[in-house]
Amino acid sequence: MPDYTIRLLESPEDMTLAEDIQRAVWPGSETDVVPAHMLITAAHNGGLTLGAFQHEKMIGFVFGFPGIEFTPDGPRPKHCSHMMGIDPDYRDGGVGFALKRAQWQMVRHQGLDHITWTYDPLMSRNAYLNIAKLGAVCDTYRRSEYGDMRDGLNAGLPSDRFQVDWWINTRRVERRLGKRSRPTLKLTHVARSGLHPLYSLQSGPGGLPRPPEHVPSIQDRLLLTEIPSDFLDLKAKDFALARDWRFFTRELFETAFAAKYIVTDFVFDRADGAPRGLYVLTHGESTLEQFE
Repeated sequence: MPDYTIRLLESPEDMTLAEDIQRAVWPGSETDVVPAHMLITAAHNGGLTLGAFQHEKMIGFVFGFPGIEFTPDGPRPKHCSHMMGIDPDYRDGGVGFALKRAQWQMVRHQGLDHITWTYDPLMSRNAYLNIAKLGAVCDTYRRSEYGDMRDGLNAGLPSDRFQVDWWINTRRVERRLGKRSRPTLKLTHVARSGLHPLYSLQSGPGGLPRPPEHVPSIQDRLLLTEIPSDFLDLKAKDFALARDWRFFTRELFETAFAAKYIVTDFVFDRADGAPRGLYVLTHGESTLEQFE
């Protein structure tokens, strides 16, 4: 059993703790912190802020609010999940998944069926949580979504983002968040499928992976595209290489989405001791799940 609890945040004191988490997760830019007064106003007007606590210490939070999306049939309500942060000392312990699962339950009680949020598509751990563990999908790439960001994680690179769709009443999501959750895909599933990544990663200076010079031709109904397993480490060691990855994956995903592909899964696994991260993009009804 986890040694933390999840609860709804409603008081000014709770929101101040959420401010502190933001400073720990995104250091270096006070102007990028969502202030307590905004969090409390959202909470009193249909928004949700949930906190994870170990005893009295907040170790993570997720914040979202009601939104409107515009469809061919007219506007419809959704929930916009704007921010989730986990104390750096408590990462990789399931806290993020627990917060999103609690959000899933709360938003369903509000009568909504759709949650959206954004994340950097080059962040393997975020992709693993959002796509593989939670069952979100993506066919929307947003260039420089937040302009020039100044915090320690994002400064210097274009703030390109995936906008994901989390259809919270679907069987796909139920299979991942239910009591008998669907296991995530492993490299053994990829090998069993007979599929190969769209391109092979080559090692550059310092053994860091570098992207291909050009985006390969996209034709198959099922695609595997590999990204660096630890983009933040790569960025810290070779900033120019991180920019190359940003612009390569921008062209890759924009090309795939224009051709009606959808990101439907993510594989984050180890091969010969080295972690690897691969997106699964599908066209039509193709899926890797048949190989589970």
